[in-house]
Amino acid sequence: MKRPDKPAMGYAVPPKTEPKIDDDAVLFRSAVRDVAPLAASGKVVLTGRHPQPIPRQAQDDRQPGSEDSLSDHVPSEMATGDEGSFLRPGLSRQTLRRLRRGYWKIQAELDLHGFTRDEARQQLVFFLDASRNRGFRCVRVIHGKGLSSRNHEPVLKARIGSWLSQRDDVLAFCQARPEDGGSGAVLALLKVSVLQKTEHF
Repeated sequence: MKRPDKPAMGYAVPPKTEPKIDDDAVLFRSAVRDVAPLAASGKVVLTGRHPQPIPRQAQDDRQPGSEDSLSDHVPSEMATGDEGSFLRPGLSRQTLRRLRRGYWKIQAELDLHGFTRDEARQQLVFFLDASRNRGFRCVRVIHGKGLSSRNHEPVLKARIGSWLSQRDDVLAFCQARPEDGGSGAVLALLKVSVLQKTEHF
């Protein structure tokens, strides 16, 4: 009589196999075995709103040859009695007063700290072109107060005024209010197209 636990002749019993272990899962668990949550850093996260930045890709928005359109040899026509201010001929002085008082919200800014004269001129062109293409009305250009320059004078300040006055899309500019940078920055009012214009003088 044949024993029931023995296979019939001619048949083999397959060997017992252990369940396959996921090597990746084992490695991961081993790698994170000693991981612990980070302690609180105590840092304060500021939630203040800042003007919208202009990305470097905006340089592609410029018109061909616009980087060479600003001259260092064109004197700026400053508004009478307002040092560091400019108003396009034909515009009301009310426009300049409103700009100085913060009537228009600053929509973008350009910080020229650390740039050479030529780099600053090029960056200004890129910035203004991009601001115009986005329909921005009021922008801020930070040129610095010259505290770290050789003669402690703002090297770019006079040139910024000259360059801005050469742009047809700049209607007016003036020194920024103390809370917006004071003598180290300038606010510029830009022209917008009929389609982009949403506010009036």
